[in-house]
Order: sequence, then structure tokens, then C-alpha cells
Amino acid sequence: MKILLFGKGGQVGWELQRSLAFMGELVALDADDQKLCGDFTQPDNIVQTIHSVSPDVIVNAAAYTSVDKAESESALAYAINARAPEILAQESRKLGAWLIHYSTDYVFDGNGVKPWKETDPTMPLNVYGSTKLEGEKAVINSGCKHLIFRTSWVYSARGENFIKTMIRLAKNQDHLSVIDDQIGAPTGAELLADVTAHSICTALRQPQVSSLYHLTAKGETSWYGYASFVLDKIRQTGINLKVQAKNIQPISTDTFSQTARRPGNSRLDTKKIEETFNLNLPLWQTGVTRMLTEILDNYYDST
Repeated sequence: MKILLFGKGGQVGWELQRSLAFMGELVALDADDQKLCGDFTQPDNIVQTIHSVSPDVIVNAAAYTSVDKAESESALAYAINARAPEILAQESRKLGAWLIHYSTDYVFDGNGVKPWKETDPTMPLNVYGSTKLEGEKAVINSGCKHLIFRTSWVYSARGENFIKTMIRLAKNQDHLSVIDDQIGAPTGAELLADVTAHSICTALRQPQVSSLYHLTAKGETSWYGYASFVLDKIRQTGINLKVQAKNIQPISTDTFSQTARRPGNSRLDTKKIEETFNLNLPLWQTGVTRMLTEILDNYYDST
């Protein structure tokens, strides 16, 4: 089996290189690759790449994810998040290949407190969410065999993320203010990659599972709760933080200046994916603790 992976340098793409490697021949690309094109702003070259590789499975881990910048770069966000998935889907259908695509909780308006189901109406609050929704629709409408995974609050030990920012700030500042009225489930790129590999194996045997799924870790927290959990873990290892726990203050979204609106309710109902693929997804704290172990190992190695 031949797998073509786009977005190999991102958080999810990096982990996918590990999880997919055992499944067959893996061709992994990023936007700056030279021999084959992984740049979604060059649609004709993307088509040529797909024809050249002729994969059995296409995995799209590439995306425009700068939520605030998307408000002023809507054309670029649309090209990467909507038009490119449409092209991948059309080519997948022609080849009879599977397309694996990732989307976001930002397709919802974030109202209420109940976890969103796959069948709930969508209403994005910002350009990023709108372009990701258009990408979903393009994949579904193409008629190709597909697995679309909506997820939220993705992190990994590689690259920059919310937690690394919190740790850096906590070492240098006396006070921190963190949003406490946006609720979701921090979800590791490692978990997404492992579930993707498992789901592909099932899909190859059972094509009827082609569908849209919600995929996050179990449980829920706010950004404030997330940060507090991580910084408590950091203190327990003996690393000195300048900010004290009592000086980490919860704030509302309205008091924090951001260009793009964010959903307050990012909870996703994962019952469908768990039942379809016989999964028992872990609590968010499990994956975050594992990521911290890796980050701290690197920290101690560098000191």
C-alpha cells in the first residue's frame, strides 16, 4: 500500500510519519519539498504530485491554522483549507483512494454546554472556521472514500503551542491571566496519529465507515484549567516558576483582545468514532502528562 501524506512538518503530520510508517510505502511532503510538490498554493502541481505517486491513501495534515491572521488573509486560508482539500478529494475519487482529512471544532458557533455531535448544525464564527467547513463539504460532496476527523486544542511536544507559551511566561512573570470561559479537550497529535492509523486499517476492510467523525481526548477543561494543570505538574518536578499558583487569574474572553472570535463551547461528542472503530479514548490529562514528560526530558538534557 502507498500512502501520500501532506503537511509532514506540522504537529499532526510529524506524528503521522511515525504511525503510518509500518503500513506500507509512505511519501511524506511539506510545502517546501523540492522533488514533489506539497505546497497547497500550487494546485496544478499538487495534482501532478498525486498522479506521480498514485497513492492508495491520501492523508491531509496540512492546514492554514493562524486563526487571527486568517481574518486578513482569507484568500490564502481558503486556498489551503478549502480549495486544496477539494482537489485532493477529486483526485482521490478518480484513483479510488481513501482521503483522510482533519477539521476543527471551530465549524460550530460555540453556544451552549453540550458536546457537539457530527449531525449538529454548523455556524463558524471566523474565517478560519468557515474555510475549514468549506473543506469538509468539498470532501463529502466529491463522493470519494473519506475519513474526516474534527478535533480541538491540538498540542504536541514538537513546535510551539499553548503549553510551551504558558511555561515560558510562568518562568518570567509574576502574574498570568488565562481565559476561563472557553471549554474543550486538549488533544495530542500523538493520539490523532495513532487513531488515524487504526481507522485506516479498519476502513480498508470496511469501506462503509467512510464518514465524518469527532476525535478528541475525553473530559473537558478551560484554558485556565489546562494551564493550571500543566504548571502544577511543572512545579512538582522541582522546576522553579516565577508565578505563584494564586497569581494565575481566570479571565473572560471578552476581556482578552483577539482579532477573530472564538467559540466558547468546543466540546465534541466522540461516541460515533469510539463505537465505529472500537476505541476507548483517554482522558486529556493522560496525554498532556505524557507530553510534559517529553518536554521536561528535553529541558533537563539542555541544562
